[in-house]
Amino acid sequence: MAAEITPFVIHEPTTGLASRCEPILRGLPDWFGIESAIVHYVKTIDSLPTLMVTCGEDDIGFLSLKVHGPEAADAYVLGILEPWHRQGVGRAMFAEGEAWLATQGIRFLQVKTVDPARECKYYAVSRRFYESIGFTKLETFPTLWDESNPCLQMIKFIEMKPRTSQV
Repeated sequence: MAAEITPFVIHEPTTGLASRCEPILRGLPDWFGIESAIVHYVKTIDSLPTLMVTCGEDDIGFLSLKVHGPEAADAYVLGILEPWHRQGVGRAMFAEGEAWLATQGIRFLQVKTVDPARECKYYAVSRRFYESIGFTKLETFPTLWDESNPCLQMIKFIEMKPRTSQV
């Protein structure tokens, strides 16, 4: 008997979702364990287009996007509750986010994570995931966050899908 896959839904980007994203951030203490960072993320998320992922009535993940200009954006903050890791949620969430960004004319997407110079198995998993969906390591900023958390910037090109003409 095959295992049953629980369906999840990715909702279109909208603002004002900080109160729904905060419990997800707090539910991931191995990635988001600095209280001041959580407070900052929550304050910022409310004004950013955010894709929420749900299963039934439960919020299980989110991706907040920050547009930096006419062609570049940032996967500013994201999280998926651990029971949903390796279930296709992150891959699907990024695919939806990138499709939406493409409709906005965005060609480049970046994500920042902790550099391998800080050994941490949780961020090693994050980096492998980002690489698996097409992100490339670009640059390390040793003190952007602080000396104990060197920042790795990763980027990817968002392919513009040709629009089909309606006749």
